[in-house]
Amino acid sequence: MDTAPAPTLVEAYVQHCPAREVLSVLADKWVLLVLGVLRAHDGPVRFNELRRHLDGVTQKMLTRTLRNLEREGLVHRAVYPTVPPKVEYSLTDMGESIGEISHMMGVWAVQHQDRIVAARAAFDSRPEPEALTN
Repeated sequence: MDTAPAPTLVEAYVQHCPAREVLSVLADKWVLLVLGVLRAHDGPVRFNELRRHLDGVTQKMLTRTLRNLEREGLVHRAVYPTVPPKVEYSLTDMGESIGEISHMMGVWAVQHQDRIVAARAAFDSRPEPEALTN
């Protein structure tokens, strides 16, 4: 019987904690957007279809993002032996789970985008603070 205590969120703040590494992968903007596109489809999605949905992503960045998500166990990559090879991407069970969370982040961002833009404008229009002297 395993009596070890369950990890806490505080452990994710420790430099070499695996959870911290997972959080750094999830914090990437393309990761959240790729998860969103995959979640919005009922079935697998091909690479070029993903790229069409993600305005501004380069082929290299999308490839890197998909490989990272596959490595983390969030995306499944299926390769079919055709000429040229057919490759499709879909969410794993864990990918579906984090997809729900990333979707809520997207909803929050859309709901608050006007307030955030206004806050940025107010901040950017402020005069520079004076330097502190000793």
